[in-house]
Amino acid sequence: MKFSFRHSIRWSIFISIATLALAIFFSVASTVVLEGVAWGAGMLVVLVLVLIGVVFDMIGIASAAAEETPFHAMASEKVPGARHAIQIVRNADRFSSFCNDVIGDIVGVVSGTATAVVVIKLVTAAGVENTIWNSVVSVVFSAVVSALMVGGKALGKSFSIHHANKVVFWIGKCFYFLESKLGITILRPKKTKRKKSDGKKGSKRAARADT
Repeated sequence: MKFSFRHSIRWSIFISIATLALAIFFSVASTVVLEGVAWGAGMLVVLVLVLIGVVFDMIGIASAAAEETPFHAMASEKVPGARHAIQIVRNADRFSSFCNDVIGDIVGVVSGTATAVVVIKLVTAAGVENTIWNSVVSVVFSAVVSALMVGGKALGKSFSIHHANKVVFWIGKCFYFLESKLGITILRPKKTKRKKSDGKKGSKRAARADT
C-alpha cells in the first residue's frame, strides 16, 4: 500500500476528533453512573471499563496479526462476515490504532478517574478519618485496577496473536450483523480508480482498427 501524506493528515484529524468525542462520552457516562451508586457497584463499573479496554486491545492486536488469504475462500462461498473480515485486515493499521490507542487510552484514563471516585465513596462509607488509611485504600485500589488492566491485556494479546483469524472473523460477523440488520456500515471497501491511460489506449486501438 502506497504511503499518502495527505491521507495520513486526514486520518490524524479524524482520530483526534473521535478521541475527543469518545473521551467526553466515557467521562460523562461514568460520572453519571457513579454518582448514584455505592462503592461496591462503582467497583463493578470500573471492572467493566477494564474489560472494555482488554477486549478492544485484543481486537486491535488480532487485526494486525491476521492473514487475509483464508477469508477470500470464505468470501467466495458467501460466508457471512468474511467480506468484512477482509476489510478489517486491509485497514489493520487504522483499525488497530483506533482500538488500541483511542479506546485503550481513553478507558485507561477514565478507569483511573472512576477508581478515584470509588475510593472516595469507600472512605466516606467507612467513616474513618485517617490520612494513612485513606492513602492505603487509594494505593491498593489503584494497584488492583492497574494489575487487572495490564494482566488482562497480556493474556488477551497472547490469545489474539495465536487466534488472530478467529477473532477477526468474529468481529467481521458483528460488522455483518450491523450492516445487514441495522444498516450500519463500519468499513467501506475502497473504490479503485481506472487509469486514464487505459481509456486512451482503447481509443487509439479503435482508431487503428478503423483505418
